[in-house]
This record gives sequence, C-alpha cells and structure tokens, in this order.
Amino acid sequence: MVNRKGRDSWRVFVFAMFFMMVLVACGLPAGAESPKDATASGSEAARWGVEISTGDLQKVLAAKNTPVLDVRSEREYSIAHIPGSINIYEEETDAIIKRFPDKGGELVIYCNGPYCHKVKRVAEQLIKKGYTGLKRYQLGLPVWRAFGNTVQTDMIGFKYIFSGDRTAVFVDARSRDQFKAGTVPGAVSVQAGEAETANTDGRLPYTDKGTRIVVFADTPGKARSVAEEIAHKAFWNSSYFGGTYEELKQARIWQ
Repeated sequence: MVNRKGRDSWRVFVFAMFFMMVLVACGLPAGAESPKDATASGSEAARWGVEISTGDLQKVLAAKNTPVLDVRSEREYSIAHIPGSINIYEEETDAIIKRFPDKGGELVIYCNGPYCHKVKRVAEQLIKKGYTGLKRYQLGLPVWRAFGNTVQTDMIGFKYIFSGDRTAVFVDARSRDQFKAGTVPGAVSVQAGEAETANTDGRLPYTDKGTRIVVFADTPGKARSVAEEIAHKAFWNSSYFGGTYEELKQARIWQ
C-alpha cells in the first residue's frame, strides 16, 4: 500500500509532467526561458511587436524604466497581476496613447497567457498608430506564476476572493501577537522563513497546490516576501495583498 506521502509525491510528479507537456504544446521547451517566436519572422514582429521571455520581463521590471501594461479587465487585474504593471483594458487603446504619447518609447504588454489574444489585438492597433518600441510578454500571467513569480492582489480582488472563494486560504504574515489580537476570519499565521514548515504542518494545503492563497501583512513588502516563499513551494495560485491589514479592517470586508 502506498502511504500518503508517496501518493502526494506521485501527484506532484504527475503535475510536473503535465506542466512540461503544456509548455511544449505552447512552444516553450521544458526549462527554457525564451518563447517560441522570440526569433519570429520580421513580418510577425512588424505586426505584433517583439515577444520577450520571462527573464526579459524580470529585467524590465527591475530596471523600472519601461511601462508594463496589463490589458485585461479591471477585476482580473485586481484579483492577480504582475507587480509593477499598470492596468489599461484592451478596449481603451486611446487611453494608452494618451498616457504614453512617445511612440518611439518602449512598452511591454501582457494578458492571460499564450492563447490570450488581447495582447496581439492591442499590439496591432498600437503599431498601426506608429508605436515602434512595443514588446509582448505573450506567455502572460499563467507562465509568470508557473516559474515561481508572485503576483499582487488589490482591494477589489481581495473582496471578490473573500466573498466568493470558500476554498481560499488567507495567510497573515504579521507577528504572532498581531495575529492573536485580530486577523481576517479563518486566516492562518505564516511568517517569513516558515513556508517550508507550513507546507507540511497543515497551515498550507499541501495536497492541493492549486488552492488560492492570499498573503497580507502590516506592509505590502512583508506580505510579498512571504508570498514569494509560498510560491516557491509550488503554490502557483498564491498572491499577496498590495495594501495592509489595517486597510482590510477599515474596509469592513468581514463585518
């Protein structure tokens, strides 16, 4: 008879194999960082802009000198988005042009992954308007998360998750004393450096890595740090709240 740990290891192995097959199906070899059409034909680049890899996007975000646009809806963006990105919905091309009038400057756009066509539609419109520095992160939010990168949740998204997802796990990354004094109903306490232990002691859902997990704290930076640790334990559906616990309390979400 296979014990629980053995069954869980088998599930993780099956998930890993499935993910690799998805990457191959999307044109991304397992372990690679470059999208399929990173060397796309000149006609494709001229129509939709240059496609960049996850590593390229990480460098762009670290440099903080190139706008990264999330062209999904406001609610999708609020639930989960790449930290540092700006939300302008795909149908608001005029708003993009107004906010970023320099047509020779660089812009990066992304949406919901390899099969999300919002990016190409927006790219095509902007290129027709004369934008020459446009780049696409076509792999999008799903692959960003799959590579262990965390994402941010805003207030609208937190409210949506809290009221609509009964399986979600809320993680309080503040001190134990703060946690005991009051927290989000049903939240668990996981502080920096505890993701490994929480992964096996029941605080985090070890047997369901797809469970939505939202980390909050007394600062967004602290929440992000713990969320990154959790993401590196293969909880690909995790995020951090971009505000503070006090903001959540004042919003009276659970009252």
